[in-house]
Order: sequence, then C-alpha cells, then structure tokens
Amino acid sequence: MNIKEQLGAHIAKPIKKRLAMLVAPLLLVALAGCDVVEPKANIALGPQNSTSHHASQRLLAAYNLTENDFSAQEGRFEEALKGIETGSTDIAMGFFGLPSRNVDSLQAATGDLKLLSVSDAVLDDFEQHTGYRRFSIPKDSYLFLDKDVQTLAAYAVLMANTNTVSDELAYQLAKVMYEQGKAIPHSQAQFLTLPHALDGAEQLRIHPGAKRFYEEQGLIVNQPVAELNLSRNKREFILGSGSQGGTYYPLGGELATLWNKDIPSINITSVATDASLENLSSLAENKLDLAMTVNTSALEAQAGKAQFANSSVNNAAFIGQLYPEVFHIITRANNPVSSFAAIHANPLNAQGLLATESTVQNEVQSGELKNSTERQVIK
Repeated sequence: MNIKEQLGAHIAKPIKKRLAMLVAPLLLVALAGCDVVEPKANIALGPQNSTSHHASQRLLAAYNLTENDFSAQEGRFEEALKGIETGSTDIAMGFFGLPSRNVDSLQAATGDLKLLSVSDAVLDDFEQHTGYRRFSIPKDSYLFLDKDVQTLAAYAVLMANTNTVSDELAYQLAKVMYEQGKAIPHSQAQFLTLPHALDGAEQLRIHPGAKRFYEEQGLIVNQPVAELNLSRNKREFILGSGSQGGTYYPLGGELATLWNKDIPSINITSVATDASLENLSSLAENKLDLAMTVNTSALEAQAGKAQFANSSVNNAAFIGQLYPEVFHIITRANNPVSSFAAIHANPLNAQGLLATESTVQNEVQSGELKNSTERQVIK
C-alpha cells in the first residue's frame, strides 16, 4: 500500500466509526416505526372445551396477562407435553392426578422440568370466587422437585345421565367402583374408597341409586336428590372420559372394563373426549350416559353459570368421587419464562430487542447490514 492509500485508510477508519455511531441509533428509530414481530410466550391452556382451559384463562387473567402477552395453544394434553419437550411450548397448564405418569415421562425425556407455584393472592381469589381450593404438591411427589409447589385443586367426579341411567345401574356403578376399585391398576384408583366417595359432592344433585348404596354403607348423604326421567331400558352405555394424554382416558377405560366384568347384561364403552366441559354438554344432549368431569364444572353446569350460562345441565347426577384433580403448571428450568412475572415482562421480547440493537451496531460498524428478517422485523 502506498503512502496515499495508507493516509486514506487512516482517515477513513475514525470517520467510519463515527458514522456507525450516528447511523445505528437512526436505524433503530426507523425500525421502531416498523411492525415488529414480537416473540411471545407459547402457553398451552388445555383443550378448548375443558376445565383446564377455563381455569388456565382465569389464572392468567388473575395475573393481569392478556392475549398481548402470550400466544395461546389449545390442543390436547399430549400435544402440550410434546411441545414442552420440543421447546415449541413454554408453559403447559392442566389438571392431572398426583403424581402424574405423564409428568414423570416428560421429566425422563427432558431432565429439566419445573413446576410453577401460584401466588397467595391469586389462590385467595380462586377460593373466594370459584369452587377450587389451594393445594400443596409435596416435593416428594416428583423426583425433580426441591420444594413444595403451591397450586389449586378440585375433584374428578363421575356424573350420570338421569334420562338413561336407572336407579339399579347407578347403585351397581357405585358399588363396584368402591368395592372393587383396588383391582384397577391406575395410580389414581387409590382414592376409590368409601371415605373419599362423597368428596366434591357438595351442592351437586346425587343419583338416587348411588345415594341408596352410600346410605347402606353408613355414609350420611346431605346432597339434593336428582329425579329420574327414564324413557327406555338400555344395555349399551357410553362413558365420556378425556384426551389420551390426560388422566381421565386411561382411568375411564379401566373403570369400563371393571363395570363390564362385574355388572351383568350391560356394556359400557369409554370414549376419548376433550374432557369436563365437553362431557357435560354431551350429557345434556343425551350423547353420553356417563361423564367424567371436575366437580366445579359440574356445579356451574347445574347452576347455569360460566360456560353454561345459556344452557344449564339438568339431567346430570353425581355418582361418586374419582380422585383429587391437581393443577399443574409445567415448564422447563432453562426456559426464559420462569414465572408469570416473566411472561408479563415478556423477556423473549427484551432479549430480541437487545439482540437487534447489538446486531445493528455491529453490522453498521463493519459496513455490512444483513437481512432484517434475522432480527424479526417486517416493514
């Protein structure tokens, strides 16, 4: 390089640096006027017609989170858990039995699961305005927990169609469920005992056949009694359970097998559904004879509230409690969304903005401005 070229390079270097310092802020201001594609937390709320979905929405609203703060996913539970595994889902929320085999399997696949706790203020709100109650997941429930997790819970219950399930059949359903429940291999079958039979039954209309069985066993039944409106004798019955990734589906199949074995002349088929809310609606339309649901949803359906404000379910009667439903809020330890406050602050956006600013400055200083799509900016 000759003297003239060396002098030119020496003069150009500080000018280029100063130019970069001037241009970078201007570019950022210009980019601020563009439509920025803001990465949001992907939150799986549960199937659209499910109690998990309803509780998830209420929980997020209690944290003052809106659709501007996250992207909702409304698939089945197995899709949500697969999303946690692959990273396409940041948080998955839903009711599961405790402990959940699905959670254990997911931890085995990822090795870094984390359960989020719910604040005392939000739990107070739920207890004051809903049928849900605060619940502590003991740290020994899962190997990856190092402390108890505060959340909410309800009860999974079995409801019967008073237009199709007779007094005698309801009696036999309850009798077999609680006398033979130990034969069911599902982990939640441990709760199919008489001391737990009426858990979650408060204010729900009880089927007269189930009431008769419980009173014979010495239980005190204070619930209102449902009236039957049978039009014909049936032999084939359909039980609405839940999605294949949840707890209802396998337990429903095992219950149906047990009933078919011990109750002569009937056949009960368990079918996959979107769980509680869909099951109650299908019960009202006489598409189901038996339905697994959460007691809080059953109360809303009976009273014509919330999702059932325009169409109360008048033909549903309580048969018995199945197990306590515990709300799980699942994420991964290294996920940027490590708390509800983090969702509100939108750390993904903050990281993206910092990366954009740094990239613009570096690229201008080097005299290269790459494709803006790498910064998730669209004109």
